[in-house]
Amino acid sequence: MYIATLLTNPNAPTLEQALVESLRNAWAGGDGIWLSPDEAAEFSLPTVPENLWDVWQDLQNSGVDLIVQPAEGRRKKMLLADMDSTMIQQECIDELADEAGVGAQVKDITARAMNGELDFEGALTERVGLLKGLDESVIDKVLNERITLMPGGKALLATMRANGAYAALVSGGFTAFTSQVAAELGFDENRANTLLAEEGKLTGDVQRPILGRQAKIEALEQISTRLGLAESDVIAVGDGANDLGMLGRAGTGVALHAKPSVAAECDVRVNHGDLTALLYLQGYARSDFVT
Repeated sequence: MYIATLLTNPNAPTLEQALVESLRNAWAGGDGIWLSPDEAAEFSLPTVPENLWDVWQDLQNSGVDLIVQPAEGRRKKMLLADMDSTMIQQECIDELADEAGVGAQVKDITARAMNGELDFEGALTERVGLLKGLDESVIDKVLNERITLMPGGKALLATMRANGAYAALVSGGFTAFTSQVAAELGFDENRANTLLAEEGKLTGDVQRPILGRQAKIEALEQISTRLGLAESDVIAVGDGANDLGMLGRAGTGVALHAKPSVAAECDVRVNHGDLTALLYLQGYARSDFVT
């Protein structure tokens, strides 16, 4: 048995009952269940429809996300999340680079690395090198003035943890940012790279080993083993090429507003919803959300 979930932008909910009913009828689905009025609905399916991706593309053009997944085991016991452009709306290194006067140069490298065009570790060391000499105090300035949480994150964390799930933030970014974001959102632990500084100035390097794509896979393996969970018990979310390993290994891997080359490799794609989409995918209704 499978579950089809339809959802849209919660700030401008446009999901029509007629659409849900027509799709349910076309695919011989079960009764429609509204998880949130005008925003999210689901119904059961006996099989994965052959025209799934054609319908998915049509719905994308209408601002609707469609996900079909196995019904069994969809409510997860662990959340594994990327940070930059996933749990927060920015790329921290780009914001630091703006303060250092090398914003445009670094943003270009970041975009190419996240799209899988560049080796992550090489791209990271190149970008960090451009920050050499920046006052370490700029980190706090960026945190306080430039970093904003991705909508839906607090509800996602609070609801999953209230239902017994564990939450880990695993980033190719920096511990100076993950520690604060993790504390604010309620993650149980966080892993990231450490920017090196001497006498109050960034040295232009990071502590080794660098946390990249493989380290995110290792985090999935290590944390799930430590907790006695199967990898199928994990829902992972990210947007960049360095997230693909963990997204592929997790029971549910969600490409959230991801780069096109990344989304193309994932069966679960959320382009219109926010982070609460991860709750709807697990069968939580908005009335179940913890705030």
